[in-house]
Amino acid sequence: MKKRDKIIYWIATVWLSLGMLSTGIVQLLQLEENIQSMELLGYPMYLLSILGVWKILGVITILIPKSPLLKEWAYAGFFFVISGAIISHLAVGDELITLFGPTLLLALTIASWYFRPANRKLEKQ
Repeated sequence: MKKRDKIIYWIATVWLSLGMLSTGIVQLLQLEENIQSMELLGYPMYLLSILGVWKILGVITILIPKSPLLKEWAYAGFFFVISGAIISHLAVGDELITLFGPTLLLALTIASWYFRPANRKLEKQ
């Protein structure tokens, strides 16, 4: 793996992990801002707890060595959750500024997945 690719991987992965961990914790705390956002989007409040737990577990999975199959699932989960957030905000006509965070996290997810080292990838059959 090239040094440049390794640097890109770790920068993207650290920022992705910080973003997903912080949003996961905030969702578990069910702060008023998150509750209002979920009400505006039309989702039930219990979804905050589910998303919060899965984001934190996804961050742990992405950061631990080994378990390439679990990592694939974690990246896929991040992709679906974040792209779903973007689509949800677009569907209700939210201001474009609300798309900045999810779009950044989506780009970091893709970059981290793409530049991950060989030992964090599934072996080709």
